[in-house]
Amino acid sequence: LSAGADPDRAVLTITVDGEEYGTYSLAEDQQIEINGTNTCEISDGEVRMVQADCPDQLCMHQKAISGSGGTIVCLPNRVVLSVASDSEPEVDSITG
Repeated sequence: LSAGADPDRAVLTITVDGEEYGTYSLAEDQQIEINGTNTCEISDGEVRMVQADCPDQLCMHQKAISGSGGTIVCLPNRVVLSVASDSEPEVDSITG
């Protein structure tokens, strides 16, 4: 991860055909089935496409994305995985 990228605050957004399918924390390892056509996996703060029924399978060969950002696209199935980090710093205390 790049400096300042916190996987506990990074969020995966999945869209299908331009509509939001769901958002998921990169802090929780899981597999997500997407409309019966694709499956992505969140593991160790990274996201990769692990299954796709499209003919070219290009989305499965794309580099994993993480809290530092990135996008994976499956054009035939119109599935987009994108990661963004909530860079808003948390305030622990304020002193005056």
